[in-house]
Amino acid sequence: MSEVKGVDVNIMGREFKVSCTDDEREGLLTAVSYLDKKMRDIRDTGKVIGVERIAIMAALNLAHELLTTRSGGVNLGDARKRVLDMQQQIDTAIAEQNNLF
Repeated sequence: MSEVKGVDVNIMGREFKVSCTDDEREGLLTAVSYLDKKMRDIRDTGKVIGVERIAIMAALNLAHELLTTRSGGVNLGDARKRVLDMQQQIDTAIAEQNNLF
């Protein structure tokens, strides 16, 4: 069984310490990155002001995504955007790797 450790994370410029095991760490960091992006996207629209309100809107959006996925109604537009975003990240990583040689 893995030992529980504190992990420092940053969400919208605010530091938080979250407890998790070594096995959970990668998933936690992925979730933090995803939440941070969602909150920044909401903030950048300029329609919602205040970290608390932004967090609530992000939570509502994430809950909607989860419930939609559970019910089988996957939003193909969102899935396509995620795949394209991942492809862009891969292309960037490969380009950076090629610049090393």
